[in-house]
Amino acid sequence: MLYELQEAAVDFIQSSGLYWLYENFTGEGYKNVIMIAVALGLMYLAIKKQYEPLLLLPISFGMLLVNLPISGVMSHVMTEITMPDSSIVTYDGKLVEAALAYGPNAAGYILENAREIPGGLIYYLYQGNKLGIFPPLIFMGVGALTDFGPLLANPKSFLLGAAAQFGIFLAFFGALAVGFTTDEAASIAIIGGADGPTAIFTTIKLAPHLLGPIAVAAYSYMSLVPIIQPPIMKLLTTKEERRIKMKMLRPVSQTEKIIFPILVTIVVILILPTTAPLIGMLMFGNLIKVSGVTEKLAEIASGPLMYMITIALGISVGATTSADAFLNLATIKILFMGMVAFAFGTAAGVLLGKAMNFFAAGKTNPLIGAAGVSAVPMAARVAQKVGSQEDPTNFLLMHAMGPNVAGVIGSAVAAGVFLSLYL
Repeated sequence: MLYELQEAAVDFIQSSGLYWLYENFTGEGYKNVIMIAVALGLMYLAIKKQYEPLLLLPISFGMLLVNLPISGVMSHVMTEITMPDSSIVTYDGKLVEAALAYGPNAAGYILENAREIPGGLIYYLYQGNKLGIFPPLIFMGVGALTDFGPLLANPKSFLLGAAAQFGIFLAFFGALAVGFTTDEAASIAIIGGADGPTAIFTTIKLAPHLLGPIAVAAYSYMSLVPIIQPPIMKLLTTKEERRIKMKMLRPVSQTEKIIFPILVTIVVILILPTTAPLIGMLMFGNLIKVSGVTEKLAEIASGPLMYMITIALGISVGATTSADAFLNLATIKILFMGMVAFAFGTAAGVLLGKAMNFFAAGKTNPLIGAAGVSAVPMAARVAQKVGSQEDPTNFLLMHAMGPNVAGVIGSAVAAGVFLSLYL
């Protein structure tokens, strides 16, 4: 009896994550410890600094779960086949897939002598990303929260939103230069749009093996908008330019607001059919908001549904950042190229704002160009904050919202271009 208890105690200890770390620390275990530390660091930024907490906290917690040893939260569906000699063969996939893989002669035997082992919890949540479901649903919620009025009141904002996508295409060629394939470079480049769902959607289609690093980079840079953008904005503008006050925007009618999402859907998808999931859901979400007859749908899309999808998307994306997938040279390159893309996108928006100010005889504040990256509404708030530091009576928020929402459309269009070319 005592011997059996001792055996059980030994088995219990050896099945623990602590024992795994002890046994494998010099091999792979130290990488798990590093990733756990990274996850805790991101949690700190989300909770203490409040950097994009709605997404950064689920992502960091998913990262923590997958890097706790032998947790199994992202385990794939497996099939164990008992062979005629009683040995066990493991197939990475479902029972039916195993039967098909081994051919028609062995299929009957496998179906009778094999068992399917379910995957981990987050593995099943991840299917919403893998199948391209979660990002478009997030876009629907964003659309239901978005007011395109400032963009319609100042159509020139479209140009600023387009200019801020310059960083995407610069990063694309930069990623090619450092050794990534075209599919991988296209996925990395979308980080420059500061649009997490678009980056995830594009990566799932083109380079799913890079989803973890790209998603973490995209959301990290989104959360660091208040830190990254102001120095660039101040470097490229003068105090006089930052003090420019813009005239009040004209009122936008409900009819205009209703026509806009319908028109954008038709025009953009006819030109770039691959944008249908993102642009279609974004504009549908906005339409149910502005139509005036579907308030309940808009409330659900922008409230409970969006938050539920955000939780599932965030924690499952975070769970793709296992130590093996994340701690490598490619991740460092991705983080660097993402930073380059984001910085140049911000700079391009500001520089076009300066050009527009020149041709408008000093009536456009260049700071609003930085809001062309699609981190809504944080980038617009940063433009307001930097402007008010020079003149507390200067209110740029609504003017900056035009380029900001244009950037959402612009990043989706950029993703559609890449998907059309390389999917």
